[in-house]
Amino acid sequence: MLRVPDPRKVSRSDWLQLVRFLVVGFSGYVVNLLVFWVATVGGLHYIPAAIVAFIVAWTNNFILNRYWTFRRGNTAVVGQGLRYLLVSVVTLGANLLILHVLVDAGLGEIYAQAIAIVLVTPLNYLFSRRWSFR
Repeated sequence: MLRVPDPRKVSRSDWLQLVRFLVVGFSGYVVNLLVFWVATVGGLHYIPAAIVAFIVAWTNNFILNRYWTFRRGNTAVVGQGLRYLLVSVVTLGANLLILHVLVDAGLGEIYAQAIAIVLVTPLNYLFSRRWSFR
């Protein structure tokens, strides 16, 4: 069972790890939105565009999180990659649901994608830290 950590008992290194995760996440956010924008401007429907953007951003984020955020470059890449992919696919599902709801509500596709990514980020961090990169 996942336990939410008590912020008063979190070590300095844990806070630094969170900052690194957010920096990596921001780079993935930019990559995701850029690829999403290019794909939609190129005529791709927003759902497949979000999936393509996810794949590109996932690759960026996995490499940076593995070697910089969580410093787990010495563990088996396949198992770790599969765990991270599973977490990411779950958060992609949540992202696509939020994206669809926001677009149906009349929000522009790029704005809806930007909001959806932000909303699923905490879930991604918790599962990545506790399971993917443990």
